Amino acid sequence: MSDIDLNNVNDHPPPALRPYHVLVTGFGPFSRYSVNPSWLAVEPLHNAVLTVDIQPDSALPVDQPLASSETSLSARREVRITAIQVPVTYEAVLSIVPGLHARPPVLPPSSDPALSTPFPPPEGYDLFFHVGVIGRGSLRMERIGHKFGYNMKDAANSLAPIVRISRDEGNQPPDGQRMKGLRLRDATDYNVESLVEGNETPKRGFGRGYESFAEEIYTDVDVEKLVHHLKTCGFDQIYTSMDAGHYLCDFLYYCSLAESKRSTKNDKSTPASQVIFLHCPPVGLPLSTEEVTEAIRQSIMWLCRTLTH
Repeated sequence: MSDIDLNNVNDHPPPALRPYHVLVTGFGPFSRYSVNPSWLAVEPLHNAVLTVDIQPDSALPVDQPLASSETSLSARREVRITAIQVPVTYEAVLSIVPGLHARPPVLPPSSDPALSTPFPPPEGYDLFFHVGVIGRGSLRMERIGHKFGYNMKDAANSLAPIVRISRDEGNQPPDGQRMKGLRLRDATDYNVESLVEGNETPKRGFGRGYESFAEEIYTDVDVEKLVHHLKTCGFDQIYTSMDAGHYLCDFLYYCSLAESKRSTKNDKSTPASQVIFLHCPPVGLPLSTEEVTEAIRQSIMWLCRTLTH
């Protein structure tokens, strides 16, 4: 077989693929942070459009035939990013995150009127990239979200819902109706049980609506490979983690992982969205905001190269 004529290859533009839509979240103010470091890192990516080159054999739609190797070595895809801020409260997570996974998604009002938010893609987001702040040190790519164990008060001085799973729970309402109900429901209505008898320590976390989900949910992302890729990009201060903290970061991560699985169950025609969570340190301890933003950008590009739908 003759060698590939690279000049001939360059004469053929790579095939255009449908864009990937990525939703990136950071958190709002809390404690000593008037502006959350996670939001500082996420905001510069709002409305950004990236371009990734991927192998056509894993990227082309099933109804589009492959070009010959002489005429196509890669395919090009746009990655369109939307960034939103989530308040550091359990109520906000429960009212916002399910809507993000609806099809079409339901986005909360912008935290900054100066930031224009595009209409969400009707078919939903391909990737959810969540970011939260942790103590000084390295970046941490989280592998798992936890259902229970949320015993710390949030930025509104409120605790997570007390959970008692009822044995006679009826069937859940249709997806669209449930999403609307969750967004309008007051946090006190979400509590399955408001009091615990005696000195028993209450179980706090996810109850009604989440009975069918495991106590731990792992991301489908190959976190080890992602972290390895980031290290090859020069981000030495990053590692994988199995403990997202049992606070708002963990709470949001579990909720997003569960809702991704739920959306696939309700609509088997659409592949599941990937969900990942990155913990970042406070600004300058030791990474700058710009370094964290670049780590997020590189992660998104790598993840979008690995998606197969």
